[in-house]
Amino acid sequence: MTKSTRISLLIGLIILCLGLGAYAAGVRLALGQERIDPAPYLAKAQTYQVEIARDTFGVPHIFGPRDADVAFGMGYAHSEDDFATIADAVLTSRGTAAAIKGKDAAVGDYLVALMDVWPRVRAGYATEISPQARAVMEAYADGVNLYAAQNPAKVPNGLLPLTGQDVAAGIMFRSPFFYGLDKVLKSVLEPEAATKPNPDKTPPKGSNGVAVAPKRTDDGATRLLVNSHQPYDGMVAWYEAVLESGQGWHVAGGFFPGSPFMLHGHNANLGWASTVNKPDLVDVYKLTTDPAHPGQYLMDGKWLAFRTGTARFQVKLFGPLLWTVKRDLLWSVHGPVLVTKQGHFAISYAGQGELRQADQYLAMNKAADFDQWRAAMARQALPSINFIYADRAGTIGYLSNGQFPIRKDGVDWAGILPGDRSDLVWKQRVGFDQLPQMWNPQSGLVFNANNDPRVATDGPDNMRDAAMGAHLGLQTNMTNRAYRALETYGQDPIITEADFEAYKYDLTYSDKSLMAGLVAQALAFDATGNPDLAAAQKILKAWDRRTDTANRGAALAVLMSQDIGRAAENGEPAPPLRPGLDQAITTLKTHFGRLDPTWGEVNRYRRGTLNLPIDGGPDILRAVYGKDHGDGTLTATAGDTFIMFVTWDSQGRLSSRSIHQYGSATLDATSPHYGDQGPLFTAMKTKPVLFTRAQLAGQITKSYRPGR
Repeated sequence: MTKSTRISLLIGLIILCLGLGAYAAGVRLALGQERIDPAPYLAKAQTYQVEIARDTFGVPHIFGPRDADVAFGMGYAHSEDDFATIADAVLTSRGTAAAIKGKDAAVGDYLVALMDVWPRVRAGYATEISPQARAVMEAYADGVNLYAAQNPAKVPNGLLPLTGQDVAAGIMFRSPFFYGLDKVLKSVLEPEAATKPNPDKTPPKGSNGVAVAPKRTDDGATRLLVNSHQPYDGMVAWYEAVLESGQGWHVAGGFFPGSPFMLHGHNANLGWASTVNKPDLVDVYKLTTDPAHPGQYLMDGKWLAFRTGTARFQVKLFGPLLWTVKRDLLWSVHGPVLVTKQGHFAISYAGQGELRQADQYLAMNKAADFDQWRAAMARQALPSINFIYADRAGTIGYLSNGQFPIRKDGVDWAGILPGDRSDLVWKQRVGFDQLPQMWNPQSGLVFNANNDPRVATDGPDNMRDAAMGAHLGLQTNMTNRAYRALETYGQDPIITEADFEAYKYDLTYSDKSLMAGLVAQALAFDATGNPDLAAAQKILKAWDRRTDTANRGAALAVLMSQDIGRAAENGEPAPPLRPGLDQAITTLKTHFGRLDPTWGEVNRYRRGTLNLPIDGGPDILRAVYGKDHGDGTLTATAGDTFIMFVTWDSQGRLSSRSIHQYGSATLDATSPHYGDQGPLFTAMKTKPVLFTRAQLAGQITKSYRPGR
């Protein structure tokens, strides 16, 4: 890997190997706390009319005559609860995070430059995004700015002012990483790592989504499960809100820090769940270069000049010292170019330079029926993501969305492609009608649990390759959650409301699952002369593959399989089982004095003063991913987070329930809403969504108008 991609290592070497005098020219002192003049932000706030009403759980309900008014209130309320995370998200998408957070953020700053984020935003913001979407993004930024101006001690230097362009850049920068662009970049930069187990403990990105039509329910209702699996904290952790404008924007659901758009949830007439999909949305090209043709690459027998640029960003070293990093950038007709010891590699990827996502999400949020929602999806501005859809008319469906290129036949698109052929350069996309999708299947059930999109129902309507575009590179895996969806929802011909919720909280590993195979493998080890292994095998043989808190086999099974399961869900090489089993035995004996503590003793939910047992586990429909707490226990850090159950009854009347893993005050440990939803969350219970003003009446604990 070249120095341009080893930024983090470079900074470390500079600190270790050079004295201050040797790099004084590249170092400057960070300024003290920046002074913020609140006057322009307060004046801007006067142009908005918004009311924020907090319910008994602290969830913000935001009302205004215009969409922009509501977006302004959303930016303000979101900042009250999660300002530091919003600031991190903005600094990251600006490519300036390393100046605040140090060398660990430097690679992200480099990628912002390499992915050409800001030149694209500046060039296309005013022409490729509608005035309506721009107004919403700018208003959200104004709401964040107002909160920041009122709380200057919390504001990182250089953050203000936020603009609508910051919101657009954040959406464009983040979206390709959901389908795995980062893993492809790493495989190019570190090809040797692609064949080795990854010690990274980051939980996989997963989710569940289920919809049932009236024909499949006992009461003629349409039901939707919204159940994304995300980290409990950070820039892709969910925030709950209800928005209602006089221009028809009325939604409840989940939002990411730095964005005003409801990304999954419902409006009055329809809703959707989002799950991560990982089809082949990236192609890698080996370019032909020659020292005799510096700054050029070969294309169809002719030498073309690279487009060039320079990445400039500052990295905090220690104290007030900032190091200015400058790195050359290259782009070919394919996209950004990575220079490695193996040569020059160009990358084409879905979402490259895509600015229209804000318009699509706004149209989805405001869609009044299936035709309008489908028309919004047909814009094909979103690079990836599965969508499970339901509405008040009883329509249900599944779409495996992606910006798939039209690829030439007879080419191994999964491998490294020759970069000197223009017929392999991305030019057109597969049309919307050829994407993997299913609407109103005979069975009345659709689901996705990060599995093969050709398995999306229990009836005869699963998709066939012939109905889809060629060379999509669809994922072919089946998760335990997908198997269990078929074994719960799929085995029930008439699903009651209680059934629908109970199946979501299923705690079992299927006998078809990876876990079942690992248990069988563990039982085959030779335990001669190893009493601990023999005892472990006895526990695993008796285990019912459940993950309830009282279970005495789950701890051993989950601990032994964590690294393998994580690798499988991330599509990475898996480590061998035996070291994991031996470590699980050691951990449990050391900390619990036995190999079969209850799962609730090991699997813990921690938040403030709360320390509770929690059911579920990795790749369970009740998904819980834990981090080693250092005492033999796990602390839940990802998986089930914000969950919604949405129902339209036989008359089309809407009701919904939700739960958040923490509460609305995601960062304020002094707030009563820092962890007030935790006991409900761990008990697998929900609270009502107060969608209308009538439902909210009598439940308001605080109402205010920011800036007035």
